Amino acid sequence: MAELIQSLDGLEALKSQAPEAPKHVQKLDRQGRSYATGKRKNAVARVWIRPGTGKILVNEREIEVYFARPVLRLIIQQPFTTAARTGQYDVVCTVSGGGLSGQAGALRHGISRALTYYEPELRGPLKKGGFLTRDSRVVERKKYGKAKARRSFQFSKR
Repeated sequence: MAELIQSLDGLEALKSQAPEAPKHVQKLDRQGRSYATGKRKNAVARVWIRPGTGKILVNEREIEVYFARPVLRLIIQQPFTTAARTGQYDVVCTVSGGGLSGQAGALRHGISRALTYYEPELRGPLKKGGFLTRDSRVVERKKYGKAKARRSFQFSKR
């Protein structure tokens, strides 16, 4: 720092020179869709959203067929209800890896990211809901000398 700031007014001038936060821009492909990848455990979901009637296709099947449990469908709908966009977007996605629970979590993550790419102003409420954070918990690996990841073999003195 070449010059020393002598008053609070000098500090205020420095504060106004600070760069603003980056503006998020809408990211669309040629068909007017927004694309994002969501991950959870070992599951990966590739998600495309576009304006529509709220139809969700998972691996070319209806959501009611692919995710039969209502809890999993509720998890997938959470980003839309948080952003107050229920029934406004069509979702086409492919999921692979993991189980149904992990795939539902990956789909929720991908929908949330795709929504922020389509409407950048939704980033605030979705981030506050925790939908943009990738849940990085995975199954712990089995160690040698153990029955499972942490479980030891039964011990007996005789």
